[in-house]
Amino acid sequence: MLLITVAAIFVFLILFSMPIVFALGVSGVAGLWLGGYDMQMLSSSMVSGSQSWVLLAIPAFVFAGGLMEKCGMSHALVEFARALVGWVKGGLGMSVIVVAYFFSDICGSKMAEVSALGSTLMPPLTKAGYKREDSASLIAAGTAMGMLVPPAIFMIVIAQVTNTSAVALFLAGFVPAATIMVCLMILVYFRARKYDWPVDSKPSIAFLASSARGAAVPLVIPVVILGGFFLGVFTATEAGAVVAGYAFVAARFYYKNVSYRQMAKLAYDSAILTSSVVFLLAVASVFQYLMGMSGVPKLLAEVLGPLKSQPWLFLVCTALITMMFGMVLEGLPAAVVLIPVVFPIAEEMGIDPIHFNIVQTAAVGIGLFLPPMGVGLLMALKFANLTVGQHWRSYMPYVAALLCGLMLIILFPQLSLFLPKTAGLIK
Repeated sequence: MLLITVAAIFVFLILFSMPIVFALGVSGVAGLWLGGYDMQMLSSSMVSGSQSWVLLAIPAFVFAGGLMEKCGMSHALVEFARALVGWVKGGLGMSVIVVAYFFSDICGSKMAEVSALGSTLMPPLTKAGYKREDSASLIAAGTAMGMLVPPAIFMIVIAQVTNTSAVALFLAGFVPAATIMVCLMILVYFRARKYDWPVDSKPSIAFLASSARGAAVPLVIPVVILGGFFLGVFTATEAGAVVAGYAFVAARFYYKNVSYRQMAKLAYDSAILTSSVVFLLAVASVFQYLMGMSGVPKLLAEVLGPLKSQPWLFLVCTALITMMFGMVLEGLPAAVVLIPVVFPIAEEMGIDPIHFNIVQTAAVGIGLFLPPMGVGLLMALKFANLTVGQHWRSYMPYVAALLCGLMLIILFPQLSLFLPKTAGLIK
């Protein structure tokens, strides 16, 4: 009864447009008061929920991603992607998927990625004869796939709330993201044949070489992240500092198009975003305390008990729930409210924590771009000047491709565990 009341308060506040983080805080405090719990739990839960070294990686990665977007690195990556796959039928559409994979490595923020890809790729897609519905779908689906490519704020947060290695989680994301990328590219290939999408460019070694030179600066980032983690050179927090330092040097001495004033503004925005994430983790810990005291984990364990013999079915069910959370509440609230409750059940079933977290990360990425309320999808539709009603039918094949990729990740855990195991981070 207490949790129903708290949930009702939360929904009521959301309906009146209160920011999610404050709605969580107010409803959490109300739950402590209505349940007769010691109010000292408010301060102790908030402090414990926000203390983690790995959170220091967030401002560094956000600053680096914003700086690289400001430099115009997305343009160089687009040209490189077009050189790689533009010579096949529907090559420009495939380029969107490829560049989304590359750009996720340097961006860290899904909303920034949608903005960069939408502004950069929508005009050439329209010029090449792609319908606006397909252009928006390509950008949305590609960005949803990119949720698995580090660095991602969600990965850092989910590592903190489940007490798992952020480095192992970062490494685990590369192959699953590539798996979904292949599913999307197969879809694009068949749609290109059906709708006669044009070849973007002729095969050219000269174009490939010149575009590779232009993309060399941003492509250093995934090499540094993957190599550094694989060799054990640095932690996730140290990687954030390295990437931020590299972005500063590239912006100031190579591109030379970002002023110190603009860098200061990016640093300020990064600090604001980080503080909002940490505050969200703090207030969500009160929710977690209330759910623990109310016996929610035990109740869920009993409800999901019949699935113990079928871990893949458990992952499917939790992924669907996480997708709905991601669509309605965005990604981070889904991580800090839902995942800590179901994570212990997954451990009892013998599901590897890294595999579980990768599945949930992919599910949140898809949820952010699900109609009708996914905030990422709505942002992509703004660039195409479309409504959800005009777009959803054309988008369904892309959603199906994303879900096919998610099912492959669920059914084949080694896709997630191969790189962390090879690096010796897990047994």
